[in-house]
Amino acid sequence: MVAIAGCSGGDTTPSAVPTGAQLPGPQASADTARLRDALLPVPKGMHVAYGPELGAFGSLKATQLGLQAMRQAKLQRPECAGAAQLDAAKPDVAQAPAAVISFAADRGSITQAVVSLPSAAFPAPLPTQCASYTAEVEGTKVAYRTRTLAMPARGDQSRAYLTTAAGGKKNAQIGSVMIRRGTLIMSMLVVGQRVKPQGLFELARLADQNLAQVTH
Repeated sequence: MVAIAGCSGGDTTPSAVPTGAQLPGPQASADTARLRDALLPVPKGMHVAYGPELGAFGSLKATQLGLQAMRQAKLQRPECAGAAQLDAAKPDVAQAPAAVISFAADRGSITQAVVSLPSAAFPAPLPTQCASYTAEVEGTKVAYRTRTLAMPARGDQSRAYLTTAAGGKKNAQIGSVMIRRGTLIMSMLVVGQRVKPQGLFELARLADQNLAQVTH
């Protein structure tokens, strides 16, 4: 998802997205309702671009768009395509109950997903070789540079990164946050021309606050 987000700047976000494939059974319904409650409210000055979308993570439109974007991008280091992110190509992750929402404004976009997964599914740290690489996106060469941010610890596990994407007519920054609290994993991407770490940390605090409310 990061591979294309830096180039698109959120412009490819659809205005309406159908609900993903629903999981069978009352327990699944309870899970997805809890996940929906964990999503952020609309940030000030932004609007809902789509969602909330509920269902199996791999079936959601947002997930499919991300996978499609990664398939279309030609990466110098293919192993970096989904590094430090939830891997929807894995069957257990693809079938996990999830909720996703996206917010947009002129200055950028925020996409948040909350997925019910065991703690072992929390993504590993960004590999060293993925801190800097190039990719060809729709015929344009884009250079990506990522640094790990010293975000205050959140939940049971948490990580944050800031990626700068430069190439073509659109340069962008992508802030990414991953938080695990119990069996819920929250993933958030913030895309804009400039993403301030402190703003990203505040969104992470609010997201973790919501996670805490639904896991107790």
